[in-house]
Amino acid sequence: QVQLVESGGGLVQTGASLRLSCAASGRTLSSSGMAWFRQAPGKEREFVSAIYWSGEDTYYADAVKGRFTIFRHRGANMMYLQINSLKPEDSAVYYCAAGGPNDYKDYGGYDYWGQGTQVTVSS
Repeated sequence: QVQLVESGGGLVQTGASLRLSCAASGRTLSSSGMAWFRQAPGKEREFVSAIYWSGEDTYYADAVKGRFTIFRHRGANMMYLQINSLKPEDSAVYYCAAGGPNDYKDYGGYDYWGQGTQVTVSS
C-alpha cells in the first residue's frame, strides 16, 4: 500500500501563498492518480486538484483555477499544491489522496489518504 504524509499548511493572511507537500512511500505510484481534497467544518469533502502520476494532465476545481497549481516530482515521490492568492473561503483541512479513480473528482474513488494539513486564512 501507499503511505501519504502532508505538510505545509499554516495560518496565513488573505492574499498569501502556501505550498503544500505530499510525500508518498510504499507501493509504486507509477499507475496512480493523485489528488488534493479539502474539507471545512460542517461541509462535505471537496475536490481541489488532481494529477495522473505517470502523465502530465492536471485538473482543477473551478473555485481554485488560476490560483492553485498541482505538480509532482516523480523521482522524489512527492506531490505539491502551490496555492496563491489565498482567500478565507480556502480555509480547510487539505488532504492528499492516491488511487485509480474512475472520476477524479470523487473522493470515494481514492484508496489512500494522508492525515491532512490545516490551512487557515484570516481576513
